[in-house]
Amino acid sequence: MNTQKVIELKSIKKVFLTDEIETRALAGIDMDIEDGEFLAINGPSGCGKSTLLSILGLLDTPTEGEYRLNGQQVENLTINQRAKIRNRDVGFIFQSFNLIGDLTVYENVELPLTYRGMKASYRKKLATEALEKVNMAHRMKHVPSQLSGGQQQRVAVARALAGSPRILLADEPTGNLDSKNGEAVMDLLKELNEEGATICMVTHDERYATFSTRTVHLFDGSVVNELPVEV
Repeated sequence: MNTQKVIELKSIKKVFLTDEIETRALAGIDMDIEDGEFLAINGPSGCGKSTLLSILGLLDTPTEGEYRLNGQQVENLTINQRAKIRNRDVGFIFQSFNLIGDLTVYENVELPLTYRGMKASYRKKLATEALEKVNMAHRMKHVPSQLSGGQQQRVAVARALAGSPRILLADEPTGNLDSKNGEAVMDLLKELNEEGATICMVTHDERYATFSTRTVHLFDGSVVNELPVEV
């Protein structure tokens, strides 16, 4: 059975120039992510993990190379074109949750949907279903400051899920959580993957990389190892 490739990267390079100093963050990445996969990107600080995730999420563009998302070449699109695709096809889960403090849980999850021009009733349906999936519907009227760190990350997962993106990008999603809440969030991501979600997660923690179906190890901007996770 042929599995569809959600992401295809070919010779992706990223160079930052500051004060005539050239920093090579990515040194030619070749990588595919298939529909329904749970990929972990692992490596030490400064190896290029976050830069790669920013490119995957269309928050940054490569200096060289080709990037196809759902079969569409995206590396040379305009800012507005990237924003439109990002809102439709990519869900983000951040280490720092990135919830808006003066909005309720429900409003935080609903907000990205408003940019799609959906009717309020449909936005409510999607947001409520996403909160139910992460067991946070009973807190939808609370604000983030009334939640624990683990609960805030669950809301962040719901926000990423609400628009049914083709891929979830998670940047150190357990980084601000204790081990108990970290494992609970990883269990949730694993469950979502088993239900069909495609996930790409950046982590420096080997324990959480084992939740994935495949691990790519980066070092100095290059892929140095790529292994399926043994179950």
